[in-house]
Amino acid sequence: MTTNTLAIELPRVEVGEWFDGVVTWCTDNLGWLFDGIGTAIDSSVEGLTSGLTALPPMVLALLLAVVALLISGWKLGVFTILGFALIDSMELWEDSMDSLALVIVAAVVSTFLSVPIGIAAARNDVVSRIVRPILDFMQTMPAFVYLIPAIFFFSIGAVPGVVATVIFSMPPGVRLTELGIRGVDPEMVEAGEAFGTPPNRILTRIQIPLAMPSIMAGINQLIMLSLSMVVIAGMVGAGGLGGVVLEGINRVDVATGFEGGIAVVILAIYLDRLTGALGNGPSMLRMLFTRGRNGRATPTPTTDKAAGKTADPEPELVG
Repeated sequence: MTTNTLAIELPRVEVGEWFDGVVTWCTDNLGWLFDGIGTAIDSSVEGLTSGLTALPPMVLALLLAVVALLISGWKLGVFTILGFALIDSMELWEDSMDSLALVIVAAVVSTFLSVPIGIAAARNDVVSRIVRPILDFMQTMPAFVYLIPAIFFFSIGAVPGVVATVIFSMPPGVRLTELGIRGVDPEMVEAGEAFGTPPNRILTRIQIPLAMPSIMAGINQLIMLSLSMVVIAGMVGAGGLGGVVLEGINRVDVATGFEGGIAVVILAIYLDRLTGALGNGPSMLRMLFTRGRNGRATPTPTTDKAAGKTADPEPELVG
């Protein structure tokens, strides 16, 4: 018996060539823009690195421990002293500060981009539908792929590492900001609208403060993703702990690679616990959003059981 199979050969779709054409066009026509972005990022990273390395290691470790103590508690403060002392004893202090500066710059840029986009997506369904597939693409594309156009636009060094980190880490910030704004109790928003509060003040005085735990969770996640890009950024000359780990891989040096990995873990735990406390714990930032200008705690709309009516929330909600 002869089986005839019908083979259908589809024409090749030149997606890669199209993308290469877009990158080439951007390089030829928008070089001035990429030069400006590269200069700003490089100056920020170098300035922050210089500031972090200006103080003696244990003095800076003590200052970071005090910050941890005020925001999270004594446990994180003790861990900070011990963890950063271990980094210094492994002679990885400067590399760790390079990586910390890179992560901070990338996290700040990602936050300033992701939070407004998340707010816009939460307030407009059309924006949400447009943004969602873009975020899916950004979050699922292998991180190494981002380095290819970044090198074309910014050469090698810390700048392409920061740019690739920003793109890779933005999605959770956008998603959790949108989720937090949409998750605010509608009765709270309706109470503000009932007393004539403008939409922008409802956003800044009601929705954002109540959504702050979710927003901070998104910032926490983008910081963690930024740290996960440290090693990858080392492949394009960003240096820091990524360069240490990459050196261990190239030389098959288990000790060097493990020490670099331990330093990354210490930084990750510190930043994770710190940002987690800002979102959920009794921190000064949280107190700023939950207290009114006159120093009194901001009340929420409550029901007067005796009178059977809702108390006026307006004076403090817009305070």
